[in-house]
Amino acid sequence: MSEDQRFREETVKLEHTKEAIRTQIAGIGPRYTGNDYTEQTLDAIRQERKIRLTASEKEPYFGRLDFREAGKSEPLPLYIGKSGVGEENGHRLLVVDWRAPVSSLFYAFSGGDPEVAYDSPEGPVPGTVHLKRNLLVREGELQRVVDSYAEGGEQGGSAGDEFLLHKLGESKDNKLRDIVSTIQQEQDAIIRTEKNKAVFIQGVAGSGKTTVALHRLAYLLYRYQDRVRADRMMILAPSKMFLNYISGVLPELGVGDIGQQTFEDWALEQIGEELRLRDPAEELARWFEGDAVASGRSDTPAKRKGSLGFLAEIDEAIAELARTMVPDEPFSPDDRRILTAEQVRAWFAEENPLDPLMKKRERVLNRIKRWMEIELGKAKWSEAEVRKKANARWKAYAGKLPQHTAASFYKACGWLANEAEGTKRAGASSRSKGKSKASAVFAREDLAALVHIHLKLLGPTVPAYDHIVIDEAQDYAPAQLHVLRQHQRITSMTVLGDLQQGIHDYAGITDWAELKGLFPADETSYYELDRSYRSTLEIIEFANRILKGMGGGVKPARPVFRSGRPVEVERTAESPDVAAIAAIVEEWGREAELQSIAVLGRTAAACARIHAGLTARGIQASLLEAKQQNYEGGITVAPVYLSKGLEFDAVLIPDAGAADYGAGDAKLLYVGCTRALHRLKLLYADAPTALIAERDGAPEVASR
Repeated sequence: MSEDQRFREETVKLEHTKEAIRTQIAGIGPRYTGNDYTEQTLDAIRQERKIRLTASEKEPYFGRLDFREAGKSEPLPLYIGKSGVGEENGHRLLVVDWRAPVSSLFYAFSGGDPEVAYDSPEGPVPGTVHLKRNLLVREGELQRVVDSYAEGGEQGGSAGDEFLLHKLGESKDNKLRDIVSTIQQEQDAIIRTEKNKAVFIQGVAGSGKTTVALHRLAYLLYRYQDRVRADRMMILAPSKMFLNYISGVLPELGVGDIGQQTFEDWALEQIGEELRLRDPAEELARWFEGDAVASGRSDTPAKRKGSLGFLAEIDEAIAELARTMVPDEPFSPDDRRILTAEQVRAWFAEENPLDPLMKKRERVLNRIKRWMEIELGKAKWSEAEVRKKANARWKAYAGKLPQHTAASFYKACGWLANEAEGTKRAGASSRSKGKSKASAVFAREDLAALVHIHLKLLGPTVPAYDHIVIDEAQDYAPAQLHVLRQHQRITSMTVLGDLQQGIHDYAGITDWAELKGLFPADETSYYELDRSYRSTLEIIEFANRILKGMGGGVKPARPVFRSGRPVEVERTAESPDVAAIAAIVEEWGREAELQSIAVLGRTAAACARIHAGLTARGIQASLLEAKQQNYEGGITVAPVYLSKGLEFDAVLIPDAGAADYGAGDAKLLYVGCTRALHRLKLLYADAPTALIAERDGAPEVASR
């Protein structure tokens, strides 16, 4: 069949599908406006279906698989889309949901032996693939038809690669998008992994690991809809800006109500106290703009407080608190009756040892109060007088049983290293408001320990999670993952990151074994994604050279063969040279395919100067800062350490000199370079960083 014939065939099919969808939309009818609760519920279901069908009308499907099930005489064309759509009579599907078991064939089959099988709830279903076709539909219009396999050998697998490259070559805006039409075989295997696992994904820059994790959430909700709920799922991401960047993926997949937070915000919610945290900008500047930490150090406060050993130290301190909870003296509600310390300890020992300590304290005190009331019921004198005196004594006795919150216990044990500094700052602030109360300042590395203490003292704040996604997990300490695991009855996690982008290794990990070891071996799965779909061949090869020789047991990025412009390394008069930067940005801005451009400076101060210089020259650009919650697209100026997780059509690194990037900054420079999809340029003044200078023929162009 010729290309024109295929296009005409699929155009007819598309029009038929759209008409069937429009008919179903029209049949839903008007909104219900009455007060009947049942009708309101049914109307909400109808409206949700209408929204789904309206989206399907614009893009009903992206693939076709002709599959002949064993024992059947003819292949059945299966059209695969983001959402399943049935015919009005309900006899068969117009569109098969991408998460359905049979759809796995579309992602797993890449040619070769057409005899295949897929796993259904009833068991394996064998059969034969006759056709695999990629379809690009935009706003209801068919734009592209590519056969990656056709019975008889009309098309080869290279056609599927061509379709993938076409999708990858599209310009990016300020949001991450779904990849349902281009999920690769190795990605699909991760998405469909069984629920009760801690799935670890080591993925190089641009391997799609974040998108895969989000698609996995959508799959789990479809596959285990009777066992998991969206409102019992959670995504943890490194920053609010990153959460904003990925916010469009799940709605595009028809999934809502999944919580999305940073670990800091989640931890503060669990602790339930108003704690003062160090300013995030100060924290980042402390590590990335000073020389406080050398890469890979294991003796930092963050490393110690993020260790399981520190949690064990906390457990011992809480156990000691429990052992000394009951005072040695008896309780007497009056001058005649005595409740011995031994009896109170016995009551305390009868409490469930797994229950939170402060709740056990509360129950024992209530038991003492009930004993007191029973005893006082036998008194012959005035009840009011007796009870008033007895209650005063009970309150005094209760005050001798230590009562703590997570923060008060943490401070009492002397673990808050900066308490004096925080008290001084808070005291000055309080005096300015006419108050004398001071408060301590906590750091990010304190939060996991505080959550752990809160669980031990007061118990969980929220119901157990059905599934947790942790992005950029190489920046997590074992203690953080441990406290998250404590919020699940059954292990069900997707833990993803890239050790090669571990720029927070003063607090995070250098080997996945540090986190995998928290779970029994049979509860974990490990996948490694080494194909990078983001950047061109030239950019990936250049970035790989920066990390050459670093080891770590992680495979370097393997680019999809999408060639582009060479990476440029250029000398300028000064660093940063705002005039040179402005000229490059203006030049790139005239290229239609470069919709998003990033200037990634080494420090926040340098970025502020660059942004001011561009603004003075009439160039409209956004300046990203640590506290910022939104990435707007267009031209962006940002410290390189804030760019992780984002991607841009073109990236300019304006200060790639030896003074700015030393040997310990290889991962940081690697992060900056791998943000680029199509174009990458690095500038330096006196001498380039040794990470790129004369390294395997690193390219250089004439000085400005």
